[in-house]
Amino acid sequence: MDLLEQKIKDEGNVLSDTVLKVDSFLNHQIDPKLMQAIGEEYAARFRDCGITKILTLESSGIAPATMAGLALGVPVIFARKRKSLTLINELYSAQVYSFTKKETNKISVSKDYISENDVVLIIDDFLANGQAVSGLVDIVEQAGAKLAGVGIVIEKGFQEGGKQIRERGIRVESLAIISSLENGKATFEKEAVPK
Repeated sequence: MDLLEQKIKDEGNVLSDTVLKVDSFLNHQIDPKLMQAIGEEYAARFRDCGITKILTLESSGIAPATMAGLALGVPVIFARKRKSLTLINELYSAQVYSFTKKETNKISVSKDYISENDVVLIIDDFLANGQAVSGLVDIVEQAGAKLAGVGIVIEKGFQEGGKQIRERGIRVESLAIISSLENGKATFEKEAVPK
């Protein structure tokens, strides 16, 4: 997705060979026009899948998932990372390790919102090691729902997550795939890494 790649080039901040900061438009401040375009792109890619629900993880996946939900006309559910007084019983849960935060979270979704009758699209902001997506897939499987696929805003193609998820036979649609963050620059999969 050219618009997203340009935004990463213009506003992304490469902190290391493995860390890309996109706080100015996705992870802290949100660019609504970009999120709308992202939602429409996911809708175009998954429109014929019979999706009934979109599942994401709080908090950075909520904006792109909501815009996709709006474009597809379906509800969006977000898995919570923290316990809530109102979210205590009848839960689907999974353990997710965050490499960025160096911590494991138990994510949970109420059984009221996903059932075996649903066709679910998972959307998340980043795919690196695949832990978050695997946890969300686990929740879909616990519910007995059908998984239509996974939509990722930014995939770190140089890490193993995307490969591992695809090897499980899961459809993954990433809007921007980064092949390298070397030398302080984001290089995309379709570009050659300079030697």
